[in-house]
Amino acid sequence: MEASFRPITRARAFGKGNGQVGGTCTAVIGLQWGDEGKGKIVDVLAGGHDAVVRFNGGANAGHSVVVGNERYALHLVPSGILFPGVKAVVGNGVVVDPEVLLEEIDGLEARGVDTSGLIISNRAHVVMPYHKLEDAVREDAAGKGGAAIGTTRRGIGPAYADKAQRLTAVRVGDLLNQEVLRRKVEIACCSKAPIVGDSSAEVDPVKVCERMLGCGRRLGERVQDTTYLLHDMLAEGGRLLFEGANATLLDVDHGTYPFVTASSTTVLGIGAGTGVPDRCIGAVLGVAKAYSTRVGAGPMPTEQDNEIGNWIRERGNEYGTTTGRPRRVGWIDLVALRYAVMINGVTHLCVTLLDVLSGLDELRLCTGYRYRGQVTERFVPDAAELSEVEPIYETMPGFSGEITNVRRFDELPAQAQAYLKRISAFVRAPIGYVSVGPERSQIIAVEPIGVEQEPIA
Repeated sequence: MEASFRPITRARAFGKGNGQVGGTCTAVIGLQWGDEGKGKIVDVLAGGHDAVVRFNGGANAGHSVVVGNERYALHLVPSGILFPGVKAVVGNGVVVDPEVLLEEIDGLEARGVDTSGLIISNRAHVVMPYHKLEDAVREDAAGKGGAAIGTTRRGIGPAYADKAQRLTAVRVGDLLNQEVLRRKVEIACCSKAPIVGDSSAEVDPVKVCERMLGCGRRLGERVQDTTYLLHDMLAEGGRLLFEGANATLLDVDHGTYPFVTASSTTVLGIGAGTGVPDRCIGAVLGVAKAYSTRVGAGPMPTEQDNEIGNWIRERGNEYGTTTGRPRRVGWIDLVALRYAVMINGVTHLCVTLLDVLSGLDELRLCTGYRYRGQVTERFVPDAAELSEVEPIYETMPGFSGEITNVRRFDELPAQAQAYLKRISAFVRAPIGYVSVGPERSQIIAVEPIGVEQEPIA
């Protein structure tokens, strides 16, 4: 069965002046274990929107965008910052490390990027200095028992845990209120000291408050109520582009638990992470590599810890944007991908790094699992069960020749076209874009959604 690249049926969603009713928003979501190239797709679309909005995660995310000869690695700042006139909004669902954020702002401004459109939710929670220390202590302790998750040690999990525990949580708005911050930090340091050691400066309430108040002074007017900001934009007919961090298979509820991140990484997290209801979303673009990668611990059924895996890793430069760690590499897992498409209600599939596979004689696609003698096409979002599955592969001919200059689907090698069509048919989503290189221009618009920056090339 071949995929049908049918016309977009949600074009009505992108008309101006509809407020919430018309669905003027677009979401870009990772469908695998992260690092799919979401930043590039956001970059392609950002110019056709009025704001790019982060709704989850923290500085553990790493989005790379290449514009001409310039490469930008963004961790907390939304990718839309590279477009003058497009607001870059950090929503309330993000956990913000203010020191990392300010360092990122300084780095962008030093390269001539205008950051005046960056706005941070006053209700976003703060990754405090002691969170990073706590993250490392807990990961080291788990590692001694062979149960380390493989976190980035950026304090993300502890910050989200404090958000749920409430009394020890600090929000970005608190950085502008010395008395509120002092009271919260004193309680937090008292509770963290037994975990991280009371001799550390990271649990000295006076020193911590001094550092964080300094960050608050610098962030100043960037700190706003972003929920009202976004709704005001919608009421005026504005278009919002939601930029997902991490990816579906790392979702705290729907991913390979417990080897997941601490936030809601799917389209389901947008409402809670921004205050914008899902009826505003007109299109969901799911981003997936033409193969699979994963960083850190946890099951990965199609992993290739062999020459093929090493070849793909080096050709695709598969090293973490945030951590620099080598990524685990494997064949594309269509069982997992179809699950992710289902969870997110994906309207358009974006396949990235297709060019990396050029030169392989054959391509393998996982189309089922064998689990305890039974065959299934259903993904298992549980690490213990997923670690027992055996992938069932379908093999297709590979393709050769460089494709980085291709800009039309029908100009791709026939084998590459067949590979993409098989992916689309299995996961039950039409392909919107195919990325054939890191640069902004190296993309094929198969079914453009109508709001991308023009021209794409």
